[in-house]
Amino acid sequence: MSQATKRKHVVKEVLGEHMVPSDQQQIVRVLRTPGNNLHEVETAQGQRFLVSMPSKYRKNIWIKRGDFLIVDPIEEGEKVKAEISFVLCKDHVRSLQKEGLWPEAFSEMAEKQNNNRNGQTQPELPAEPQSSGEESSSEDDSDLFVNTNRRQYHESEEESEGEEAA
Repeated sequence: MSQATKRKHVVKEVLGEHMVPSDQQQIVRVLRTPGNNLHEVETAQGQRFLVSMPSKYRKNIWIKRGDFLIVDPIEEGEKVKAEISFVLCKDHVRSLQKEGLWPEAFSEMAEKQNNNRNGQTQPELPAEPQSSGEESSSEDDSDLFVNTNRRQYHESEEESEGEEAA
């Protein structure tokens, strides 16, 4: 099977199926990714441990901090205590919440994550003071982003006025 065909089937499986965790499986939240296809996760009870990513998901499905997973426990693991069996997207989270299978500890976190991804909660910008006359027509570039990878050219008003008079 080609890599493209494999990727197509894995993505279709993750996005299409509705997964309900079994008695042995747990829903966990990703805290960080230390590397080597390992992810540090936290359970609803607050336990932290490492989980491994199976080879079928590697280079096909990307997991980032804050995502939710369903994991299968590994008996012989000391540091790595589980293996990822399913990656939950926001539609899966909603359906698990409707069925009452979602852990209460993750309810607030899932709401915040969904709101941030949808852009509903944005940081408030400070209001600019209203002024009249020349002050409103003059431009203040002090709040603009400065690219440190480029040389900074500074123009002074004295030079530009002197050039206009000449």
